[in-house]
Amino acid sequence: MEKSAGLKRSLGLWSIVMLGVGYMTPMVVFDTFGIVSNETNGHVPVAYVMALAAMMFTAFSYGKMVRAFPSAGSAYTYTQKTMNKHLGFMVGWAALLDYMLLPMVNALLSQIYLTALFPGVPTWVWVAAFAGLVTLVNMLGMNSTARFNNFLVVYQILTIVIFIGLAIWKLSEGMGYGSALSVGPIYKPDMQMSALIAGATVLCFSFLGFDAVTTYAEETADPVKTIPRAIFLTALVGGVIFTASSYFAQAVFPDVSNFKHPDATSPEIALYVGGKLFQLFFLAGALAGTIASGLASHASVSRLLYVMGRDGVLPKKIFGYVHPVLRTPIFNVLLVGLVTMTAMFFDLMTATSFISFGALIAFTFVNLSVIAHYSVKQKLYRTTKGFLSYMLAPLLGAATIAVLWWNLERNSFMLGLGWAVVGFTYLVYSTKFFTRNPGEIHFEEADDHHMTTELSENEIVA
Repeated sequence: MEKSAGLKRSLGLWSIVMLGVGYMTPMVVFDTFGIVSNETNGHVPVAYVMALAAMMFTAFSYGKMVRAFPSAGSAYTYTQKTMNKHLGFMVGWAALLDYMLLPMVNALLSQIYLTALFPGVPTWVWVAAFAGLVTLVNMLGMNSTARFNNFLVVYQILTIVIFIGLAIWKLSEGMGYGSALSVGPIYKPDMQMSALIAGATVLCFSFLGFDAVTTYAEETADPVKTIPRAIFLTALVGGVIFTASSYFAQAVFPDVSNFKHPDATSPEIALYVGGKLFQLFFLAGALAGTIASGLASHASVSRLLYVMGRDGVLPKKIFGYVHPVLRTPIFNVLLVGLVTMTAMFFDLMTATSFISFGALIAFTFVNLSVIAHYSVKQKLYRTTKGFLSYMLAPLLGAATIAVLWWNLERNSFMLGLGWAVVGFTYLVYSTKFFTRNPGEIHFEEADDHHMTTELSENEIVA
């Protein structure tokens, strides 16, 4: 029997971490700084530490699940395997909302940055250029995507390092708190826990990306060992960058009321700290961030679609197809590129509203999957270590996500609910009113796919 091409196992640990960090967009810290500074009364770094602590519980849950199911399907696979196949489909459908629309959000952000620099160019040109670039790079394979992403992430980190250096210089001249080692951004007697929690709730969405690395499991040489480490490191590295950046931003700008646009402080922060020249360099870093995030999110959703296609949940001939030479799910990559192009017809608020719903669905069910698989099915909760690892930790993870659900905007919930209704309708139709199960991953079949990477091109039939 002729075998079909499979995804190529070519990614190492740090390539995956860099993809995750690129997905998270390190420079987003400056875009949300004004909003969270107002929310926390000037304690953004503390809110970041709280958000990191909250996300780490869910990061550990992802790590546990990828050891059990080293597939590219992420939350979709975990729910399907541990709870219910139909429920797994609905989780995957909701996660598609997050993954599919994030490239579109990045296209919108890129269009905003570039329009500010070149106001005479029609906005659709920038959207088309962004969509074309990330689609082409992803078509060429994960190695090309990873290398380009690494360059963009390094550029962002360099921009942040320069910002910190300039901030220390400004502080030494008496700006802000007047010291690079001030306690002001971290502690004040009148700090309010409710305000910090509200700020942390906003910032948790900055960590979207550590979960996306699970979708690269089938392109990793040793996913059982590498992916859990990558998840942990992605969240940790992102958290350190966010916390350090926000500390120095808060030290220089204890009060953001003097900003002309407190809800979009990024350009003004760069201008006040480093002048016009640094502002241009900074803006280029912000643009690099959107491209890096666009590359990583585009790659993630094309892999999720691939798994759902290979399962037969979506039409297999299209979504389960892998190009025999490029070794990428090329039809999925092109489809995501077309969806990204629809950024021409959306505004940023609408697009971001969709994303929050899908992300929280995925986070919630990954935590619940740990309990279902390890505690309910394998009964590992009976020991102290098992109870802490497979019951208490995921329950705490689910509890932190519940706080985010409580603070989710109504529009986001309603838009997400509408998407879920569409998915449920398709599920009813495709399963003939639940008289049959949706497709399911068989890991023996997945292993066969991986074995084809050793075949010559003449032996591979797509």
